[in-house]
Amino acid sequence: MCSFCGPEGVKSPRHAFTTSRFFRENRWKMSITDVLSADDIAAALQECQDPDTFEPQKFFQTSGLAKMSASQVKDVFRFIDNDQSGYLDEEELKFFLQKFESGARELTESETKSLMAAADNDGDGKIGADGMFTPVHERLELRWHSEQWG
Repeated sequence: MCSFCGPEGVKSPRHAFTTSRFFRENRWKMSITDVLSADDIAAALQECQDPDTFEPQKFFQTSGLAKMSASQVKDVFRFIDNDQSGYLDEEELKFFLQKFESGARELTESETKSLMAAADNDGDGKIGADGMFTPVHERLELRWHSEQWG
């Protein structure tokens, strides 16, 4: 249970604000497993341990990122954003998997470009926090609808 939630895990109205503020103030003290399940991360990394097997949508689903709110994904984004510029470029994306587990492999050039293409909303070669959340959730929703009614 989150320390900002009420009894039985009920989110307080200030949950998103307080957890985001908490994250900003404690970024260097936190681990990605404070936000995502270690088992889910391990399963997601196992699925893409071989070069050229990383699929952004599958990774987001398995790791638990796809279930998170926009605010929660932005918190994870801040953890991944090495230079705290508010954007991820291809150089930062290359080390994407290592943000989840330090011993994970680097993304290949084609995987890095694929992840960039999936999340770069405006084609500027950078991913903002909104870009990381929106495309994955929209595509997962479209896939779900096509599976349900396709």
